[in-house]
Amino acid sequence: MTFLLFFLLVLSESRADNFDEAYSDLEHYRTIYISENGPRLSVDTAQPKVISQRGGNATLPCKFNRDPSSAPNPKLRIKWTKLTSDYLKEIDVFVAMGFHKKSYGQFHGRVHLQAASENDASLVITEITLEDYGKYKCEVIDGLEDDTAVVSLDLQGIVFPYFPRLGRYNLNFPDAEKACRDQDAIVASFDQLYDAWRDGLDWCNAGWLSDGSVQYPITKPREPCGGKNTIPGVRNYGMRDKQKERYDVFCFTSNYKGRFYYLIHPSKLTYNEAVQACQKDGAQIAKVGQMYAAWKLLGYDRCDAGWLADGSVRYPISKPRRRCSPTEAAVRFSGFPDKKHKLYGVYCYKSNN
Repeated sequence: MTFLLFFLLVLSESRADNFDEAYSDLEHYRTIYISENGPRLSVDTAQPKVISQRGGNATLPCKFNRDPSSAPNPKLRIKWTKLTSDYLKEIDVFVAMGFHKKSYGQFHGRVHLQAASENDASLVITEITLEDYGKYKCEVIDGLEDDTAVVSLDLQGIVFPYFPRLGRYNLNFPDAEKACRDQDAIVASFDQLYDAWRDGLDWCNAGWLSDGSVQYPITKPREPCGGKNTIPGVRNYGMRDKQKERYDVFCFTSNYKGRFYYLIHPSKLTYNEAVQACQKDGAQIAKVGQMYAAWKLLGYDRCDAGWLADGSVRYPISKPRRRCSPTEAAVRFSGFPDKKHKLYGVYCYKSNN
């Protein structure tokens, strides 16, 4: 037995020696591999999120660092893309290589590089729109080296639930997108709805979000809304069929450049008279999103029910009081009355443009 153990030990050492001889330069190649693929190029952002507002400007930070021993590369390429909600597609925003620069689609003419230093790839976006909200990827390509970083553009604004004159649960996803656009808004993202919930939004009807999911926020659990013994939160129906299934929608809007106001008129108006009255005043009948923005962002307060563009009647209360909104600040909803009724005033919107 002792002889057998000695033989196995010698055989093992012999094979180990043969392995080392056959692959004597393995560690050498490993060292070269690590050196060649080390951090010759790195890209980072100074902050993960930038906050702006519609109509404003924003700078999305991005800087890159090259290996100091690397020769200057006139073909170094900087590319910005916007990530979609499912991350499967990227929307081209801006590309720069030397003196060649190009902006794309809805960003054309509104984006440029800050270029505060030779390694500054920060993107400046001007005249921000609601659609600019989202995540952006900064990519720097230096020969065979490349690296990326992601930064979010958030907007100050407000989320509001919406359903049309037809009633609740009548919107498939394309209809929901159009409904929000018609009210000077876009379909809200989950992050926007979550922030609204944290700010106190409570709504028991499920609505579309921009990623195609259907959810609703509950701050006060109760039996018809998931059960009174459940915890507060954003209830999630998951991803739904965008064409066949119908729900309400959560819209998001932000600041506007214009004036929202209640039109002082000697008499109450039908819907058609309300539209004409605003036009006569050099304005247009206001949209639901404009009322929510005026209420939330400017503190607009008026206890007079008035027509809006979608045929609904609402009024904004920022200071709760008896006969108006006794318990909470809110945009009060009076429904979709017969458009021929002469029972209401009108809210108008006059653009600065």
